[in-house]
Amino acid sequence: MLSTETATETDPLPTAPCSVVWSQGRPYVLEPGAGTLRWVGTDHLGRPLILTGDELRRRGWTHRRAG
Repeated sequence: MLSTETATETDPLPTAPCSVVWSQGRPYVLEPGAGTLRWVGTDHLGRPLILTGDELRRRGWTHRRAG
């Protein structure tokens, strides 16, 4: 899916390390963690924020920055 529309909860997130998706106007990068993959970005104050795939799906995500 390559659009600015938010993916649905059933759309699969990318699985390749270093993939980038956007959620709520912020980029998240898929990074290997302690034996698992995690989505890393920042919150509205610029602090590091780590999300699971399920958390990112609930927040909504796209392959491209909206706007």
